[in-house]
Amino acid sequence: MDRAYEGDETRQLAEELGYVPVVPPKSNRRTPWDYDRALYKRRNEIERLFRRLKGFRRLFSRFDKLDLMFVAFINFALIVDGLR
Repeated sequence: MDRAYEGDETRQLAEELGYVPVVPPKSNRRTPWDYDRALYKRRNEIERLFRRLKGFRRLFSRFDKLDLMFVAFINFALIVDGLR
């Protein structure tokens, strides 16, 4: 979830599906809720990782037809990212 999708209906659906929304409320919300700030910071790290992985065109174009090769290239991309 993102702040753009922080409506009551969306939050309720996410909670019904078993997810724990960690999105902070908008500043103009009348009834704000508590959220886990540390977990929200970790969410940002994940988003930045996906942005870096988008540099590997082979991943997002899905050139590999076999699941095994696709997962292998994801592992390769994560290793290359970790070495930077």
